[in-house]
Amino acid sequence: MATTTLSAQEAKELVKQKLVDARLNEKDAETVADVLVHADLRNVNSHGVLRTEHYVNRLKMGSINPEAKPVFNETGPVTGVLDGDDGFGHVIADIAMDHAMDMAKRNGVGMVTAMNSSHCGALSYFVQKAAEEKLIGIAMTHTDSIVVPFGGKSSFLGTNPIAYGVPAKEKKPFILDMATSNVAFGKILQAREEGKEIPEGWGVDEHGVPATDPHQVASLSTFGGPKGYGLSVIVDVFSGLLAGAAFGPHISRMYENLDQKRKLGHYFCAINPSFFTDRDAFLEQMDAMMEELQQVPPAPGFDRVYVPGEIEQLHEERNLKNGITIAEPVYEFLKSR
Repeated sequence: MATTTLSAQEAKELVKQKLVDARLNEKDAETVADVLVHADLRNVNSHGVLRTEHYVNRLKMGSINPEAKPVFNETGPVTGVLDGDDGFGHVIADIAMDHAMDMAKRNGVGMVTAMNSSHCGALSYFVQKAAEEKLIGIAMTHTDSIVVPFGGKSSFLGTNPIAYGVPAKEKKPFILDMATSNVAFGKILQAREEGKEIPEGWGVDEHGVPATDPHQVASLSTFGGPKGYGLSVIVDVFSGLLAGAAFGPHISRMYENLDQKRKLGHYFCAINPSFFTDRDAFLEQMDAMMEELQQVPPAPGFDRVYVPGEIEQLHEERNLKNGITIAEPVYEFLKSR
């Protein structure tokens, strides 16, 4: 499939304008655009600007509130709940992490659940934000049912991603952002968009048989068998049940009923290392740990050992210089008026 390469700034402006044209205010549109381009810069294109058309459709159908006014209730010294007023998940998540960070700076830890939200994009954006403030960031969100539980044939869980961001002194933050499925469903969508096959093990068809045709995928599989399955349930507990939201098969589907508000939940946590140990020593130890990991002799077939998030950071450095590459139909949509 044909592709187009454009600068990150141009992509942000195109996304922002499409959202503003769909009646979203400029401030929120800029936040959404920033999160989407963040994903494309890291080559996590499944969560990038290709999602814009879907968000525009939801805005037009009324399931995302373009005039949302999230309300934060600080329920304790280190806890709070954010009611997103059915707005954009990216904006709601950004506000929730800001509140968690503020509490962590004051009291050592901050934990915020968000309710009445929608899809919030790549969690790495929010934990990186915490890490850049020398805080440890944690984020979780549940998604609609598309993953079979270990030993099961039909979907029950979502891809239920979890992310961690850990600061260092000189090195870039340690960023772990992963779905609890083998892959995020966005990668299946991307393969469909690009007309490519997928590796066996990413998903199964309606009969539970592994599929390599992305159009045949009915469900995804958890990573690591029962381990990923267990972690996926935990994510649903923290971001769903703890936020007073639905779980598993009771969550509104992303690509169906575009006129219905999704009422998603998220969980955000920020931890201030200085409340537990000497902050500078902690940051220096993170530098040392990552350096020593990178110096581990590579196994056959590998050039070297990378720490989590490092490959995406290298993509970001290159793409900031050379531009991000997106499918031509996505670019044509962004340019259309």
